[in-house]
Amino acid sequence: MQTGLKITAFAAGLAAAFGSAYALGGALDPVAAPKKPTHQEGREVHGGKGLPAAEEGVGEAAELPGGLQVSQEGFTLDLDTPRIEAGEPAELRFAVVDEGASRNVTAFRREHGKELHLVVASNDLATYRHLHPERAGDGTWSAPVELPEAGGYRVFADFTPDGKSAEGVVLGADLAVSGDARPESLPNAERTVRVDGYEITLDGALRPGADSELKLEVEKDGRPVTDLQPHLGAYGHLVALRAGDLAYLHVHPNGEPGDGRTESGPEVSFTATAPSKGAYRLFLDFRHEGKVRTAAFTVHAGSEAVGLPAPRGGGGHGPPPPPGPYRGVLLPAHRVQRVHHS
Repeated sequence: MQTGLKITAFAAGLAAAFGSAYALGGALDPVAAPKKPTHQEGREVHGGKGLPAAEEGVGEAAELPGGLQVSQEGFTLDLDTPRIEAGEPAELRFAVVDEGASRNVTAFRREHGKELHLVVASNDLATYRHLHPERAGDGTWSAPVELPEAGGYRVFADFTPDGKSAEGVVLGADLAVSGDARPESLPNAERTVRVDGYEITLDGALRPGADSELKLEVEKDGRPVTDLQPHLGAYGHLVALRAGDLAYLHVHPNGEPGDGRTESGPEVSFTATAPSKGAYRLFLDFRHEGKVRTAAFTVHAGSEAVGLPAPRGGGGHGPPPPPGPYRGVLLPAHRVQRVHHS
């Protein structure tokens, strides 16, 4: 190919890529009217807090959801493993860097039994992992992982540095998984999902810019489960990710084991706030009979109820791209129908 033709083809490719990115961004409602970012912006919506109420979910807010930035509030997620192979055992290595001190953070406040919670999710929200890494004395962390599907992933570090009085920080970094990527569509919103013989029913609505209660009831073989076991200091652990950009909401339950008022099932209650209208994927981890299981739900913030479909033209939904090889270039966030459990 002649030089002039190569340049023309390259320019056309760039134009197509930017056009796709613009279309994807336009499909999502904004978190808030843009402001100049500060280190106090970008923190997670933690336990339904941290986001002022906004009219119909599109008003101004002081903070962005968590996980959208690799650096914020003076801390940086330094991911030392930016690429792994699909279906192959690997080790994720990373550190949380204190930019002011120019060194790794080595002292963390324990939250729900752990110094740091590590979540890995594919851009298409098919694969989800809640990992428990180990920290070395020099502040480097490591966690074994095996991811079954190729594509773009996001790694989330959820932590609170020791001595920090405010709520925790959630940082996010991109992870490429090489192989043959075959994304599908986001599953429909359903009130009940089935996992390993369990039925989990979701009741409630996720609302933009306002607290709302989400109740999840666990049954097995048609009978309510009343002996859920504590997992990470609670009877349930819920993470919400927004389809498209994977904005992260880490929501803690209402009540905890041993507080004298919280029962061990069948219902687990959470309070959450969505940063905007749009589609979200909820991942509930619960422990029963000595094993942790994950139930995943699709919800649409801004709908009157959890089970309602997304408004027409409001979710950025569309046909999936054709399958093809993935070689380390992050793909757009498409929706899929399957979930892989840890």
